[in-house]
Amino acid sequence: MADVFANMSMSLDGFVADPQDRIDHLFGWFGSGDVEVPTAVEWATFKTSEASAKMLRDAMDNVGALIAGRHLFDITQGWGGQHPMGVPVFVVTHEPPADWPHPDAPFTFVTDGVESAVEQAKKVAGDKNVAVASTKIAQQCLNLGLLDGIQVDLVPVLLGSGVRFFDDLDATTTLTGPEVVEGTGVTHLSYRVERGA
Repeated sequence: MADVFANMSMSLDGFVADPQDRIDHLFGWFGSGDVEVPTAVEWATFKTSEASAKMLRDAMDNVGALIAGRHLFDITQGWGGQHPMGVPVFVVTHEPPADWPHPDAPFTFVTDGVESAVEQAKKVAGDKNVAVASTKIAQQCLNLGLLDGIQVDLVPVLLGSGVRFFDDLDATTTLTGPEVVEGTGVTHLSYRVERGA
């Protein structure tokens, strides 16, 4: 059965975007090396260190579905109808967009909550993992006991303010790990969520 994990690039002081939702300072590591990592879309080929490239390739091979919130979907303009991971995307929203120009794209708009989105994404993912790519959705998954792991791409920058990876948590959560991969301009940290802790 698929594991559900949240993954974000994060500043050393815990932010995944600045106050204007910009991520420039956090995504520099995607172009900090000389190893090319193609994605499912032409506009996103990464050039990273070998260590980061291996981590990205493993992620792309092992993710079968992605869950995003409506805010991220709107900011990215729905990734033009195809997410760089090349997998079906489940967008948690109160109301589907009325003018979605890619009706045949592998996007499902889930209006009945995070639990339904996780259930649907797991069915589609099969034996592969489900990635959660939005902070509020990751927080809700953690509060509901639906998150199996947290992956942080820790970037050596201090933003001072902005959007935090984890706010509004219902309880203390204990993690095991981390598994650590040192890239160029980033340290990849992978944790498991302890159940019943």
